[in-house]
Amino acid sequence: MKRVVVFGGGTGLSCLLSGLKLFPLDVTTVIAVSDNGSSTGVLKEELDIPAVGDVGKVLLAMANVDDDFVNLLRYRFSKSGTTLYNHPVRNIMLAALIDLKGNLTEATKYMCGLLNIKGTVLPLTEEKVDLVGERIDTAAGEGEDAGEKHFSEGEGFYGEEEVSANIRYIKRLSYDHDIHVSDEIREKILDADLIIFSPGSLYTSILPHLIAKDVTSALEETKAPLMYISNLVTQPGETDDYSVGDHIGVLNRYLVNRQIDAVVANNAEIDEAIIEKYLTTENKKIVPIDRERLQSAGVEVIESNVFTIEEDKIRHDALRTAYLIFSYLMDRD
Repeated sequence: MKRVVVFGGGTGLSCLLSGLKLFPLDVTTVIAVSDNGSSTGVLKEELDIPAVGDVGKVLLAMANVDDDFVNLLRYRFSKSGTTLYNHPVRNIMLAALIDLKGNLTEATKYMCGLLNIKGTVLPLTEEKVDLVGERIDTAAGEGEDAGEKHFSEGEGFYGEEEVSANIRYIKRLSYDHDIHVSDEIREKILDADLIIFSPGSLYTSILPHLIAKDVTSALEETKAPLMYISNLVTQPGETDDYSVGDHIGVLNRYLVNRQIDAVVANNAEIDEAIIEKYLTTENKKIVPIDRERLQSAGVEVIESNVFTIEEDKIRHDALRTAYLIFSYLMDRD
């Protein structure tokens, strides 16, 4: 059975995994734990634990249990003014299991057993950690636009939410301290037949893995090809006007001594009314495939119809995307 390691976080990762679990693959998922928003951020600060939100989403995407149990874990308390307001049951359960089992890795493994998950789910680190954006050096009068921000010496951006809102002013991401990545993750990378970077927020879900030195050093050693599952639409403030090649260029810059070998991208036409709605209501655009640039960079482009529309939202078609990944692996034999 082929061994696949998937790096990511957020909804894009969960969607991808819901397709991969349908194929005979040994999937290890490594999840970023630097989120500081919503319920996750509250629990992170109050309990001094890693971010559990994306871990919980992935567990539900990979679960093989009845819908009632999944819906219970997905349930979010909605009565405002209460202590539990906005907390989903899965987050509360993971926080409790960290206390009972000693760390997030063991808590996650316990949940995998409870949810009959095939494969391995691992948090990137056991530590409470936050993203830090090193600012671009600017001084008053140097900005291109009249409304452009200017910063004082030593000023930067702290936490995922602040980083996400200021990507254009950031030259490099890091963590607030050096983190330790487990030997298990390193071994999974070295033994893999394929490494995948999932769709999702490029700067706050994918790059958090590549600023961990233990990860990038293992990626330099592994013989597995590196694949990126391209986002379908841009993310306002983070990847405005980005092409597929722009996304890969950012990944390669953080990979340093490796580069993306293959990319899965959508080439099917999306209804113009939906495209217009995304542009006018969310300021999001379709991510175009810049084939010549990708070819000159030595990237194998695997393009097909990999999108679906769910409640007027453009999403990856989990089954089609996973099939292309599985076919890529089989063709390499």
